[in-house]
Amino acid sequence: MTPKERAEAALTLKVPDMVPTFELEFQLEEEMFGRKFITEDLTREGLAKLSWKEKEKRIYQLAEYMVEVYSTLEYSSIPGFVLGDATEFWNEGGPLPEETKLLIKYLRELVGDNYMIHYHGDGTFAIPDGNEMYEFAYAIADNREAVKEKAAKMAETAIKRNRRLAEAGVDCLILCSDYCYNSGPFLSPAMFEEFIQPYLYKIIDEARKLGLYTIKHTDGNIMPILDQLVECRPHALHSLDPQAGVDIKVVKELVGDKVCLCGNVNCALMQTGTDEEVIQSAEYALTYGKPGGGYIFCTSNVPFKGLPPERYKLILDVWRRMREY
Repeated sequence: MTPKERAEAALTLKVPDMVPTFELEFQLEEEMFGRKFITEDLTREGLAKLSWKEKEKRIYQLAEYMVEVYSTLEYSSIPGFVLGDATEFWNEGGPLPEETKLLIKYLRELVGDNYMIHYHGDGTFAIPDGNEMYEFAYAIADNREAVKEKAAKMAETAIKRNRRLAEAGVDCLILCSDYCYNSGPFLSPAMFEEFIQPYLYKIIDEARKLGLYTIKHTDGNIMPILDQLVECRPHALHSLDPQAGVDIKVVKELVGDKVCLCGNVNCALMQTGTDEEVIQSAEYALTYGKPGGGYIFCTSNVPFKGLPPERYKLILDVWRRMREY
Protein backbone atom coordinates (compact mmCIF):
# COMPACT_ATOMS: atom_id res chain seq x y z
CA MET A 1 0.00 0.00 0.00
CA THR A 2 1.10 3.60 -0.52
CA PRO A 3 1.39 5.85 2.55
CA LYS A 4 -1.82 7.63 1.52
CA GLU A 5 -3.69 4.34 1.10
CA ARG A 6 -2.65 3.33 4.62
CA ALA A 7 -3.99 6.59 6.04
CA GLU A 8 -7.24 6.29 4.08
CA ALA A 9 -7.70 2.73 5.33
CA ALA A 10 -7.20 3.78 8.94
CA LEU A 11 -9.45 6.83 8.58
CA THR A 12 -12.25 4.67 7.18
CA LEU A 13 -11.84 2.03 9.93
CA LYS A 14 -10.24 -0.56 7.66
CA VAL A 15 -7.08 -2.58 8.27
CA PRO A 16 -4.05 -1.44 6.22
CA ASP A 17 -0.89 -3.48 5.73
CA MET A 18 0.73 -1.52 8.56
CA VAL A 19 -0.19 1.20 11.04
CA PRO A 20 0.31 4.59 9.37
CA THR A 21 2.05 7.47 11.12
CA PHE A 22 2.00 11.25 10.81
CA GLU A 23 2.05 14.36 13.01
CA LEU A 24 -0.12 17.48 12.95
CA GLU A 25 3.11 19.44 12.68
CA PHE A 26 6.80 18.52 12.87
CA GLN A 27 9.04 21.08 14.57
CA LEU A 28 12.35 19.19 14.74
CA GLU A 29 13.39 19.53 11.10
CA GLU A 30 16.44 21.65 11.90
CA GLU A 31 17.67 19.31 14.64
CA MET A 32 17.10 16.12 12.63
CA PHE A 33 17.64 17.27 9.03
CA GLY A 34 19.90 20.30 9.26
CA ARG A 35 17.78 23.33 8.35
CA LYS A 36 14.44 25.00 8.99
CA PHE A 37 11.40 24.73 6.74
CA ILE A 38 10.54 28.44 6.92
CA THR A 39 13.64 30.58 6.48
CA GLU A 40 13.68 34.37 6.41
CA ASP A 41 12.86 34.63 2.71
CA LEU A 42 9.80 32.38 3.11
CA THR A 43 8.10 34.52 5.74
CA ARG A 44 5.32 36.82 4.60
CA GLU A 45 7.70 39.79 4.67
CA GLY A 46 10.50 37.87 2.94
CA LEU A 47 8.30 36.63 0.11
CA ALA A 48 7.01 40.16 -0.48
CA LYS A 49 10.56 41.22 -1.42
CA LEU A 50 11.00 38.50 -4.06
CA SER A 51 10.06 38.53 -7.72
CA TRP A 52 7.55 35.89 -8.82
CA LYS A 53 10.35 33.85 -10.44
CA GLU A 54 12.33 33.94 -7.20
CA LYS A 55 9.23 32.93 -5.26
CA GLU A 56 8.67 29.94 -7.55
CA LYS A 57 12.25 28.79 -7.03
CA ARG A 58 12.20 29.13 -3.24
CA ILE A 59 8.76 27.54 -2.84
CA TYR A 60 9.79 24.60 -5.04
CA GLN A 61 12.92 24.14 -2.90
CA LEU A 62 10.72 24.18 0.21
CA ALA A 63 8.44 21.54 -1.31
CA GLU A 64 11.43 19.35 -2.17
CA TYR A 65 12.77 19.65 1.37
CA MET A 66 9.37 18.87 2.91
CA VAL A 67 9.06 15.74 0.78
CA GLU A 68 12.58 14.68 1.79
CA VAL A 69 11.80 15.11 5.50
CA TYR A 70 8.36 13.51 5.54
CA SER A 71 9.23 10.60 3.26
CA THR A 72 12.26 9.84 5.46
CA LEU A 73 10.01 9.88 8.52
CA GLU A 74 7.56 7.63 6.58
CA TYR A 75 4.58 9.88 7.24
CA SER A 76 1.35 9.19 5.40
CA SER A 77 0.33 12.85 5.35
CA ILE A 78 2.37 16.02 4.78
CA PRO A 79 1.56 19.07 6.94
CA GLY A 80 1.25 22.14 4.72
CA PHE A 81 2.14 25.78 5.34
CA VAL A 82 0.16 28.92 4.57
CA LEU A 83 2.54 31.23 2.70
CA GLY A 84 2.08 34.83 1.61
CA ASP A 85 -0.44 37.39 2.84
CA ALA A 86 -3.23 35.22 4.24
CA THR A 87 -5.07 37.92 6.22
CA GLU A 88 -8.19 37.84 4.04
CA PHE A 89 -8.07 34.04 3.84
CA TRP A 90 -8.02 33.59 7.63
CA ASN A 91 -10.38 36.43 8.56
CA GLU A 92 -12.99 36.18 5.83
CA GLY A 93 -12.44 32.89 4.01
CA GLY A 94 -11.09 34.89 1.08
CA PRO A 95 -8.76 33.63 -1.65
CA LEU A 96 -5.90 31.34 -0.73
CA PRO A 97 -2.63 33.21 -1.29
CA GLU A 98 -1.00 32.33 -4.61
CA GLU A 99 2.16 31.33 -2.77
CA THR A 100 0.22 28.75 -0.75
CA LYS A 101 -1.49 27.37 -3.85
CA LEU A 102 1.93 27.08 -5.49
CA LEU A 103 3.33 25.11 -2.55
CA ILE A 104 0.39 22.68 -2.67
CA LYS A 105 0.80 22.36 -6.45
CA TYR A 106 4.52 21.57 -6.14
CA LEU A 107 3.94 19.08 -3.31
CA ARG A 108 1.34 17.27 -5.41
CA GLU A 109 3.66 17.18 -8.42
CA LEU A 110 6.46 15.71 -6.30
CA VAL A 111 4.45 13.05 -4.44
CA GLY A 112 1.63 12.33 -6.89
CA ASP A 113 -1.16 10.52 -5.12
CA ASN A 114 1.18 8.62 -2.79
CA TYR A 115 0.83 10.95 0.21
CA MET A 116 -1.93 13.03 1.75
CA ILE A 117 -1.52 16.78 2.25
CA HIS A 118 -3.22 18.28 5.30
CA TYR A 119 -3.93 21.80 6.56
CA HIS A 120 -5.60 23.29 9.61
CA GLY A 121 -9.33 23.86 9.15
CA ASP A 122 -11.19 24.52 12.43
CA GLY A 123 -13.53 27.42 13.13
CA THR A 124 -15.10 26.68 16.52
CA PHE A 125 -14.62 28.29 19.92
CA ALA A 126 -11.52 27.10 21.79
CA ILE A 127 -10.38 27.64 25.37
CA PRO A 128 -10.11 31.44 25.69
CA ASP A 129 -6.82 32.97 26.77
CA GLY A 130 -6.43 34.94 30.00
CA ASN A 131 -8.94 37.73 30.43
CA GLU A 132 -10.84 36.54 27.36
CA MET A 133 -12.28 33.78 29.54
CA TYR A 134 -14.16 36.41 31.57
CA GLU A 135 -15.39 38.12 28.41
CA PHE A 136 -16.58 34.79 27.01
CA ALA A 137 -18.40 33.90 30.24
CA TYR A 138 -20.03 37.34 30.44
CA ALA A 139 -21.12 37.08 26.80
CA ILE A 140 -22.83 33.74 27.46
CA ALA A 141 -24.57 35.17 30.52
CA ASP A 142 -25.61 38.43 28.83
CA ASN A 143 -26.56 37.37 25.31
CA ARG A 144 -26.45 33.69 24.43
CA GLU A 145 -27.91 34.31 20.98
CA ALA A 146 -25.12 36.72 20.08
CA VAL A 147 -22.55 34.08 21.06
CA LYS A 148 -24.27 31.55 18.82
CA GLU A 149 -24.39 34.08 15.99
CA LYS A 150 -20.64 34.54 16.35
CA ALA A 151 -20.13 30.76 16.40
CA ALA A 152 -22.15 30.43 13.19
CA LYS A 153 -20.14 33.17 11.48
CA MET A 154 -16.84 31.55 12.54
CA ALA A 155 -18.01 28.21 11.16
CA GLU A 156 -19.07 29.74 7.84
CA THR A 157 -15.67 31.41 7.48
CA ALA A 158 -13.93 28.11 8.19
CA ILE A 159 -16.12 26.37 5.59
CA LYS A 160 -15.11 28.99 3.00
CA ARG A 161 -11.43 28.51 3.86
CA ASN A 162 -11.74 24.76 3.65
CA ARG A 163 -13.40 25.01 0.26
CA ARG A 164 -10.38 26.99 -0.95
CA LEU A 165 -8.04 24.34 0.41
CA ALA A 166 -9.98 21.54 -1.27
CA GLU A 167 -9.87 23.39 -4.60
CA ALA A 168 -6.09 23.73 -4.22
CA GLY A 169 -5.64 19.98 -3.77
CA VAL A 170 -5.58 19.38 0.00
CA ASP A 171 -6.79 15.94 1.16
CA CYS A 172 -7.35 16.31 4.89
CA LEU A 173 -8.24 18.95 7.49
CA ILE A 174 -6.89 19.06 11.01
CA LEU A 175 -9.49 20.73 13.26
CA CYS A 176 -7.34 22.23 16.00
CA SER A 177 -9.53 24.14 18.45
CA ASP A 178 -8.66 22.92 21.95
CA TYR A 179 -11.67 22.35 24.20
CA CYS A 180 -10.31 20.64 27.30
CA TYR A 181 -8.07 21.08 30.32
CA ASN A 182 -6.61 18.03 32.04
CA SER A 183 -9.65 18.16 34.33
CA GLY A 184 -12.21 18.26 31.53
CA PRO A 185 -13.79 20.60 28.92
CA PHE A 186 -13.81 24.37 29.47
CA LEU A 187 -17.57 24.30 28.90
CA SER A 188 -20.01 21.94 30.55
CA PRO A 189 -21.28 19.17 28.24
CA ALA A 190 -24.64 21.00 28.00
CA MET A 191 -22.94 24.26 27.00
CA PHE A 192 -20.66 22.39 24.59
CA GLU A 193 -23.77 21.00 22.93
CA GLU A 194 -25.17 24.51 22.59
CA PHE A 195 -22.17 26.62 21.61
CA ILE A 196 -19.76 24.28 19.84
CA GLN A 197 -21.15 20.93 18.69
CA PRO A 198 -23.61 22.17 16.02
CA TYR A 199 -20.94 24.32 14.41
CA LEU A 200 -18.27 21.63 14.55
CA TYR A 201 -20.77 19.23 12.96
CA LYS A 202 -21.46 21.69 10.15
CA ILE A 203 -17.75 22.25 9.41
CA ILE A 204 -17.16 18.50 9.25
CA ASP A 205 -20.29 17.82 7.22
CA GLU A 206 -19.34 20.43 4.62
CA ALA A 207 -15.79 19.05 4.49
CA ARG A 208 -17.12 15.56 3.85
CA LYS A 209 -19.22 16.90 0.96
CA LEU A 210 -15.98 18.22 -0.55
CA GLY A 211 -14.36 14.79 -0.23
CA LEU A 212 -12.01 15.90 2.55
CA TYR A 213 -10.96 13.77 5.49
CA THR A 214 -11.22 15.42 8.93
CA ILE A 215 -9.19 14.82 12.07
CA LYS A 216 -10.52 16.55 15.19
CA HIS A 217 -7.73 17.56 17.58
CA THR A 218 -8.09 18.64 21.16
CA ASP A 219 -5.77 18.13 24.10
CA GLY A 220 -7.01 17.45 27.60
CA ASN A 221 -9.67 15.22 29.10
CA ILE A 222 -12.24 14.69 26.34
CA MET A 223 -14.15 11.92 28.11
CA PRO A 224 -17.14 14.07 29.25
CA ILE A 225 -17.73 15.16 25.62
CA LEU A 226 -16.44 12.07 23.80
CA ASP A 227 -19.88 11.07 22.52
CA GLN A 228 -20.58 14.59 21.28
CA LEU A 229 -17.28 14.70 19.38
CA VAL A 230 -18.00 11.35 17.73
CA GLU A 231 -21.54 12.47 16.82
CA CYS A 232 -19.97 15.26 14.74
CA ARG A 233 -18.64 12.50 12.44
CA PRO A 234 -14.95 13.37 12.14
CA HIS A 235 -12.95 10.63 10.49
CA ALA A 236 -10.54 10.63 13.45
CA LEU A 237 -9.91 11.95 16.95
CA HIS A 238 -6.51 13.27 18.06
CA SER A 239 -4.66 13.50 20.58
CA LEU A 240 -6.15 11.14 23.19
CA ASP A 241 -4.09 12.97 25.78
CA PRO A 242 -2.53 10.60 28.35
CA GLN A 243 -1.48 13.55 30.52
CA ALA A 244 -5.19 14.15 31.06
CA GLY A 245 -5.85 10.50 31.85
CA VAL A 246 -7.31 9.61 28.44
CA ASP A 247 -6.63 5.89 27.95
CA ILE A 248 -6.59 4.64 24.35
CA LYS A 249 -7.66 1.18 25.54
CA VAL A 250 -10.85 2.63 27.02
CA VAL A 251 -11.54 4.95 24.08
CA LYS A 252 -11.02 2.10 21.61
CA GLU A 253 -13.56 -0.01 23.48
CA LEU A 254 -16.08 2.84 23.60
CA VAL A 255 -15.89 4.35 20.11
CA GLY A 256 -13.25 2.46 18.11
CA ASP A 257 -15.93 1.11 15.81
CA LYS A 258 -17.13 4.65 14.99
CA VAL A 259 -14.01 6.78 14.60
CA CYS A 260 -10.31 6.38 13.85
CA LEU A 261 -8.00 7.12 16.79
CA CYS A 262 -4.71 9.05 16.56
CA GLY A 263 -2.03 9.56 19.18
CA ASN A 264 -1.81 8.72 22.90
CA VAL A 265 2.03 8.64 22.99
CA ASN A 266 2.88 10.79 26.01
CA CYS A 267 4.71 13.98 24.95
CA ALA A 268 5.57 14.91 28.55
CA LEU A 269 7.40 11.62 29.06
CA MET A 270 9.19 12.15 25.76
CA GLN A 271 10.70 15.29 27.25
CA THR A 272 11.16 14.45 30.92
CA GLY A 273 10.73 10.68 31.34
CA THR A 274 13.18 7.81 30.99
CA ASP A 275 13.78 5.94 27.75
CA GLU A 276 11.92 2.99 29.26
CA GLU A 277 8.86 5.13 30.05
CA VAL A 278 8.85 6.54 26.51
CA ILE A 279 9.06 3.05 25.00
CA GLN A 280 6.26 1.81 27.27
CA SER A 281 4.00 4.70 26.25
CA ALA A 282 4.55 4.03 22.53
CA GLU A 283 4.07 0.29 22.98
CA TYR A 284 0.85 0.85 24.95
CA ALA A 285 -0.60 3.10 22.24
CA LEU A 286 0.15 0.55 19.53
CA THR A 287 -0.98 -2.44 21.58
CA TYR A 288 -4.44 -1.01 22.17
CA GLY A 289 -4.87 1.31 19.18
CA LYS A 290 -3.78 -1.07 16.44
CA PRO A 291 -6.18 -4.05 16.67
CA GLY A 292 -8.86 -4.10 13.98
CA GLY A 293 -7.50 -1.05 12.15
CA GLY A 294 -8.69 2.52 12.64
CA TYR A 295 -5.50 3.75 14.30
CA ILE A 296 -2.77 6.21 13.28
CA PHE A 297 0.38 6.27 15.38
CA CYS A 298 1.55 9.69 16.60
CA THR A 299 2.38 11.73 19.67
CA SER A 300 -0.24 13.25 21.94
CA ASN A 301 0.58 16.71 20.56
CA VAL A 302 3.42 17.31 18.08
CA PRO A 303 7.20 16.72 18.06
CA PHE A 304 7.74 20.23 19.41
CA LYS A 305 10.79 22.48 19.43
CA GLY A 306 12.96 21.59 22.41
CA LEU A 307 11.99 17.91 22.45
CA PRO A 308 15.13 15.76 22.31
CA PRO A 309 15.25 14.32 18.77
CA GLU A 310 16.52 11.04 20.18
CA ARG A 311 13.23 10.60 22.03
CA TYR A 312 11.24 11.08 18.84
CA LYS A 313 13.46 8.59 17.03
CA LEU A 314 12.87 6.20 19.92
CA ILE A 315 9.09 6.11 19.43
CA LEU A 316 9.54 5.72 15.66
CA ASP A 317 11.71 2.68 16.38
CA VAL A 318 8.86 1.21 18.45
CA TRP A 319 6.43 1.96 15.63
CA ARG A 320 8.64 0.22 13.05
CA ARG A 321 8.91 -2.81 15.30
CA MET A 322 5.16 -3.10 15.95
CA ARG A 323 3.48 -1.56 12.90
CA GLU A 324 2.83 -4.65 10.75
CA TYR A 325 -0.63 -6.20 10.67
